Amino acid sequence: MKNLSILGSTGSIGCNTLKIVEMFRDRFEIKALAAANNVELLAKQIETFHPEIAVVFDENRALELKDMLPAGAGVEILYGEDGYRAAATYDSVEMVVTAIVGAAGLMPALAAIEAGKNIALANKETLVMAGEIVMKKAAEKGISILPIDSEHSAVFQCIAGQRREDMDKILLTASGGPFLNKPANKFVSIKPEEALNHPTWQMGKKISIDSATLMNKGLEVIEAKYLFGVSHNMIKVVIHPQSVIHSMVAYRDGAVIAQLGIPDMKGAIAYAMSWPERLPLKQPIPDFANIAALTFQQPDLKKFPCLALAFKACETGGTMPAVLNASNEVAVEAFLNKQISFTGIPKLIKNTIEKHSSVKDPSLSDILEADKWARETVKEQQIKF
Repeated sequence: MKNLSILGSTGSIGCNTLKIVEMFRDRFEIKALAAANNVELLAKQIETFHPEIAVVFDENRALELKDMLPAGAGVEILYGEDGYRAAATYDSVEMVVTAIVGAAGLMPALAAIEAGKNIALANKETLVMAGEIVMKKAAEKGISILPIDSEHSAVFQCIAGQRREDMDKILLTASGGPFLNKPANKFVSIKPEEALNHPTWQMGKKISIDSATLMNKGLEVIEAKYLFGVSHNMIKVVIHPQSVIHSMVAYRDGAVIAQLGIPDMKGAIAYAMSWPERLPLKQPIPDFANIAALTFQQPDLKKFPCLALAFKACETGGTMPAVLNASNEVAVEAFLNKQISFTGIPKLIKNTIEKHSSVKDPSLSDILEADKWARETVKEQQIKF
């Protein structure tokens, strides 16, 4: 029996994780659940999985949650930063699933690592912002960081049993999002509801917009750099609209190993939860006979400038990835709130990173300060877009 804490239990990854737990009650037990504001769903999860602690964003939500639960529910309700830290470090927990969206996931992840918990990582921002610090601390503590992102899970599977020194390239696949074939001159009129309509994956709002701009793939490039300990020059992005090949690894002898599957996050989640075993999920394999073709193309960096900006931040390193991430989070929120245009997202990010002088070998405080500066800088200029 493996005891789990899920940070971000009411989001897409959290809900899929709980579906797997429900399928394998003899393998997993939920000890802690943490969410932001969706107390209605969290209350239902508490009644189903009986965690010992549950966490929400603030005290008012905590009071709402308490009122929703029956007397004698047997769960301690916590809130705020202290609550998230408690869920991340809970004594009986062996693995923490970090599925909080955005930069908010960094500090709980670090707390979990410091407490010696293995990490099933869905919060890519943890490594985008502080990859060197996080991976160094994980090595010191002797814990595993197992990727939940489908692309990084695929790479993780493709390098299993192979010699790292034989690796030549990591090939991250991208669907291209909903606007792959839309003319660039039409992008300025894109509405949030259009950008949220991803052709192959069901995801939360923020990551759906990131997929539409290809920033999500850019963040994954930075994540891969630190997760697999490679140079940014070893990472390539390939557009693959069918989303059947989740990613590939090329080796120095010309061999390429790919991981294939249907576009369903439960496969990657379950592999992180049960590694090195594979759970009998009974998911279908791709219907190869009826797939017309598996196609590939180079990403258009002029049409999707967010990906180019991410590669630049990855190459620069230091605090630049944290600034990229923070400026993107604020810009995406402004777009969803219809305060800026779709094309305003990369413009705001570009303006912000060009104003930033990256700190090399940053401390955690340097990273947090850069994150704060970027958010303030974006908000000051977003009215222009």
